[in-house]
Amino acid sequence: MKKTLLIVDDELNIRLLLEHFLGEEYNVVTKEDGSMAFEWLNNGNHTDLILADLEMPVLDGFELLTKMRSNQQMQTIPCMIITGKTKTDNYMKSFRLGASDFLQKPFTPEELKNKVETILNGIA
Repeated sequence: MKKTLLIVDDELNIRLLLEHFLGEEYNVVTKEDGSMAFEWLNNGNHTDLILADLEMPVLDGFELLTKMRSNQQMQTIPCMIITGKTKTDNYMKSFRLGASDFLQKPFTPEELKNKVETILNGIA
């Protein structure tokens, strides 16, 4: 049975790209912003891993992480932050808020797949 990934990014091209890279091995669900993702999760939907952009309208990646970690049903869902922003501050803040990993754009498909597999297999 395929694991499910929730991809949260306001850029359609990024959602399509990630879905293309990961869609053969995983069930992929995409949402345009953190608010839509949180609502989807709050409605009882399941995901094995969230890949979330930092900069999104309505509810950004940091806010999504904060809301998830304060919700008992979502606390343990792994979340990888993906961003084009510089690494230093965002990297540390992501981990402080409970991110499982951090991936900076641009990235290779292999790098993305390796990080996803590492998190899903509990190696991280």
